[in-house]
Amino acid sequence: MTGDAKAPPELTLRGLKVFVALEETGSVIGAAQRIGGSASGVSQHITALEAAVGARLFDRKAKPVTLTPAGQALRLHAHKLLAALSEAQADLAEISLASLPQLNLAIIDDLDASLTPVLVSKLQARMSRCFVHAFSGRSDHVIDRLVAREADIGVSAMVPPDLSAFRCLPLLREPFVLVGAKGAIRGDVRAALDRLPFVQYSESLPIGQRISRHLARVRFRPDRRFALEATRSVLAMVVQTGGWAITTPLNLMDAERFWPELEVMPLPFAGDVRRVYLIARQQELGHLPDELARECRALIRSRLVPRFDGLAPALAGAIHVEQDDE
Repeated sequence: MTGDAKAPPELTLRGLKVFVALEETGSVIGAAQRIGGSASGVSQHITALEAAVGARLFDRKAKPVTLTPAGQALRLHAHKLLAALSEAQADLAEISLASLPQLNLAIIDDLDASLTPVLVSKLQARMSRCFVHAFSGRSDHVIDRLVAREADIGVSAMVPPDLSAFRCLPLLREPFVLVGAKGAIRGDVRAALDRLPFVQYSESLPIGQRISRHLARVRFRPDRRFALEATRSVLAMVVQTGGWAITTPLNLMDAERFWPELEVMPLPFAGDVRRVYLIARQQELGHLPDELARECRALIRSRLVPRFDGLAPALAGAIHVEQDDE
């Protein structure tokens, strides 16, 4: 072999990850979004992979793109290799957890009182020498801390912009509900809402933005008189004015002292659903995020769901806890 002869192309892990992303999403753009890269980068990796195996792997003229016979043959091996790699990385992360000096949590404030003690206790039992710091705040602030590496694990009703860098483990989903001062909403619900004061969350908050967008979608435009930052303030104002607001079951349970003066009911128009996730960076904490997600689901199932069902029997079962992975 001469000194300037080119080495034959080789299979690479990055190429296999791109291959699986394209196979699962069915489009170059979808694969690029999955891996956090560009469409041209996906095409280059697939071209290099095809050169390495000596055959075309995809029929790119099909919509969605489909595997060729050679692609079908590679698919099984690619999934096995990547699964083995993921397991190895998780095992190595488990070893490094034992000496981890500090772990930072960030949890949305409407779950802080319920989940934080459980998560901190679980972490302390597993890593007795680890200092655990917990932050409570808005969903967007939780995401900001995760992205800035100021938090290792987050619980949020939002997901990071770059999903390829994070694992988002679903915990629950809950509907937005109507809450009114006791006795204020009678007869035609929509007519009652038109005449009663609407107490809204500030649109500087993710929940306020979401509620405003949803009201616009269903073409319901209540008279806007004031906006508040905290659920406790929103519900206190509902009681004070004899008005109404839109919130979620978890937010309601963060302001339990107002329950005797409130009524909770379904929205009188098309609804919306909020999802809550436990989020951690890919391949950094081993199996710990999965274990914590199971602990969170168990707690929500055993404590929070019965509390809300007792508060609003007509909406019993509204909080849906996700199933644990087998």
